[in-house]
Amino acid sequence: MAAPAQRPSISPYAKHPVQEIVSRSAARWGSKTAVIDGERRLTFTELEEQAKRFAGALHGMGIAKGDRVAILAPNCAEYVVAFHGICTVGAVVTTLNPSYREREIEFQLKDSAPRALIVAEPLYALAAAVLPSVQSVEKVIVIGDAPAGDALSFHKLVAEHGPPPREVEIDPDTDLAVLPYSSGTTGLPKGVMLTHTNLVANVQQFLYGASALFTEDDVVQVHLPMYHIYGMNVLMNGSIAAGATQVLMPRFDMAQCLTLIAEHKITALYTVPPVILGLVNLPSMIDIDLPSALSTVRYCFSGAAPLSADLTQRFEEVTGVTLVQGYGLTETSPVTNADFAEIELRRAGSVGPSLPDTDEKVVDLDAGKRELPRGEVGELIVRGPQVMKGYWNNPEATAETIRDGWLHTGDMATMDEEGYVYIVDRKKELIKYKGFQVPPAELEALLLEHPAITDAAVVGKPDEEAGELPKAYVVTKGPDVTADEIMEFVAERVAGFKKIREVEFIDEIPKNPSGKILRRVLVDQERERARG
Repeated sequence: MAAPAQRPSISPYAKHPVQEIVSRSAARWGSKTAVIDGERRLTFTELEEQAKRFAGALHGMGIAKGDRVAILAPNCAEYVVAFHGICTVGAVVTTLNPSYREREIEFQLKDSAPRALIVAEPLYALAAAVLPSVQSVEKVIVIGDAPAGDALSFHKLVAEHGPPPREVEIDPDTDLAVLPYSSGTTGLPKGVMLTHTNLVANVQQFLYGASALFTEDDVVQVHLPMYHIYGMNVLMNGSIAAGATQVLMPRFDMAQCLTLIAEHKITALYTVPPVILGLVNLPSMIDIDLPSALSTVRYCFSGAAPLSADLTQRFEEVTGVTLVQGYGLTETSPVTNADFAEIELRRAGSVGPSLPDTDEKVVDLDAGKRELPRGEVGELIVRGPQVMKGYWNNPEATAETIRDGWLHTGDMATMDEEGYVYIVDRKKELIKYKGFQVPPAELEALLLEHPAITDAAVVGKPDEEAGELPKAYVVTKGPDVTADEIMEFVAERVAGFKKIREVEFIDEIPKNPSGKILRRVLVDQERERARG
């Protein structure tokens, strides 16, 4: 069977606010379990009712259309309720990584300027430490036991309020639904402006245009974080739209993952390459029959970072589970490509063809304008209904990333004659550690705050398990500081996935005549060492 060069169009797309996927699914599958969080269960009807009640509470506080509301929490049932409650009043959800430290929380809150912050009780003290410097936050809502003071209880708000008195008029094409943060192709994190149409269209593209990867009969494990666009729109919103049951994990743990698969008869496992590698290596570490443990899983989907053809083959041999690879960006809501689950249509090492109504080209790496012949390496550029509106309060970065209607991904790729895309490398200098974005510029600026460091560069060092490890090259004033001290200095100030994992002392950081760090020189050096 020949593979299609392009998936057929599924246009026209539904034009409705993202929270309407909850009400539509509640009307169709009302009494069915939508969310499992530990011992707690929410049916689709209960999810809709609680989201509307929380919307009523926000309305009572004066939260209105266009206001930002931040969520700082691990995966939990309240996250799903809060997300759709915020959207129901026309406000914009901005999601923070729960592993962030104070300086990272402060940066995003100041940049997005939310009027309210929803925070999980264990993270309250961390958030409270930075709130005095964030003038926009008027209300703090705590999931769990609300601390003393002005903080409000999430559960009490949901229990005591009814739905808002009237529906908010939302233009799905122009009004923002979410403001997740991404480092884009370079630099510090930027707010990615995603409209209601961006999210709803991508859910439709993924569910109904990519071999209907999951359906109402599926039980989907959600260990990918909901603050990240993959967990947020593919899993949380995709599961709701499909009528599937989602089983939440606050953070990934291999033992718990396997326990939940058995307990809930998980049928669809969405994950990232480091977890794939962990499963492949598991039988050599503990006595386990993986095909038996994963017997209910009908397929596994991997995204967020490249997956080699070799690791794909090893996974399928060890587990007996079909592995499908996809590709996307926060800036594309997120999915642009997905391979096929059907064995005769799959291509080893490929992220598959583009999703329906998604145009893609591979262009030259210099000007980014000339389309290259099939098979040549260049930058992948994308156009479609899932492409972001732009970067929050950053027209320069928007203009650099979206040119003539095409989003420049910063990823180097090839496309074969049948339209299958293969991600080769990153043109951008972003480090991908276990699927998480680590911006070198952010860590370099932090390193220069150390009194003993006069210059620094950070690059990704190839690593089989993590993909890349953040490695620092530093120039110091003298021999008085150690690599361990530098790594500890950084670790105290950033989220765990951003930590420097290795330090190398050098005499000079390679730069071009204008002073720009030549990270590619250091990256090539690391790859040569890895091959050697």
